[in-house]
Amino acid sequence: MRSVISDILSEGGIDVVAQAKNGREAVKAVREHEPDVVTMDVEMPEMDGIEAVERIMAQHPTPILMLSAHTDEDADVTFEALQKGAVDFFTKPGGEVSMEMSRLKDQLVDIVLTVAEAEPRTEADATNTNAAADVATESYGGQPTLVIGSSTGGPTVVEEVMSSLPLSASLRILVVQHMPGGFTGRFAERLDARSEYDVSEARDGARIGGGEALVAAGDRHMEVANYSHGRLRVSLTDDPPVNSVRPSVDVTMRTAAEAIDDALIGVILTGMGEDGADGIRALKERGGRTIAQDEASSAVFGMPKRAIETGCVDTVTSVESIPAAILDAVPQEAY
Repeated sequence: MRSVISDILSEGGIDVVAQAKNGREAVKAVREHEPDVVTMDVEMPEMDGIEAVERIMAQHPTPILMLSAHTDEDADVTFEALQKGAVDFFTKPGGEVSMEMSRLKDQLVDIVLTVAEAEPRTEADATNTNAAADVATESYGGQPTLVIGSSTGGPTVVEEVMSSLPLSASLRILVVQHMPGGFTGRFAERLDARSEYDVSEARDGARIGGGEALVAAGDRHMEVANYSHGRLRVSLTDDPPVNSVRPSVDVTMRTAAEAIDDALIGVILTGMGEDGADGIRALKERGGRTIAQDEASSAVFGMPKRAIETGCVDTVTSVESIPAAILDAVPQEAY
């Protein structure tokens, strides 16, 4: 696997400065070579990927791309690595390693180049002041729907935002994180455990009301099919990728703008590419409030930048201030 990956990256114009057969060697190699980016396996002898990520981020913060298998166990470990500071992950294919990896070489080269440009964010950076406790006494109304879109660097940021939203705001939350199938279910479980909201992976025909959230299923677009009496229903489709991704933030935001006649809030977080820009425009034209993560706190400023360039973003702020910006956009209960 090391040889195959090194060959792919070298052929893609990337200078591979070192290889390491375990986490201990990886930590030493990062210290000696100071690379722009590290590809890190999850399972390794002597020192696994989790400990290696933790040590690298403590000693010499460097953008790290995790290589993960399509298993529940690897999914759990991958999310832990992201929590420790890894920027993103790439799923290793099954079957014959060399042939399958070669088939995905363009994707691997692209994501390594993207992660190399990311600003590493250590676990300590996720301060998460948990605004939920501070604003629980507020009275909210308007049956608001919140649509969150994110990509590279997004999972931990989404967790941070979700954990700071009080249940008293009674949001209906739709999360679109660029993530392959097999990982979105685990991601939904993490959000469910870390927030006051009831979070689940979206199923075709799923309905949610206030205090509930859906995470778009990997490799399926999530559309808002209808909305009535404060409850919305989603449908999942296998339509072609939009902006080269599926699920697409644009699809969910656009259909939310078409179907929902109550308060709408759109948030674009860290990520590569332009997905979400058209969705933000659709929400704004519908009268929704729009928020984008600022460059300083974004691992990759691609998606927020493109959204901001539409001229349809109301608020640009740090990840720590996004929960407060969301709550500012929620209508107050009328007396």
